[in-house]
Amino acid sequence: MRLSTRNQLKGTVAAIEVGSVMTIVKIDLDGGQQVTASVTRDGVEELGLTVGAPVTALIKATEVMLGVED
Repeated sequence: MRLSTRNQLKGTVAAIEVGSVMTIVKIDLDGGQQVTASVTRDGVEELGLTVGAPVTALIKATEVMLGVED
């Protein structure tokens, strides 16, 4: 599959926290960082996500905000 999304971060599912509607998926990235995604329970089931599974985080945003301490 080819996608237009340029921000594709490869990693491994580190944790899955199932909620009543949404599920939090924590992904350990290859560079040592961690990213967290909120996914529907159905989405997690349809993708067959399990801890330790390889996954790619696709990030598509129209706005990125930065902040610094004063």
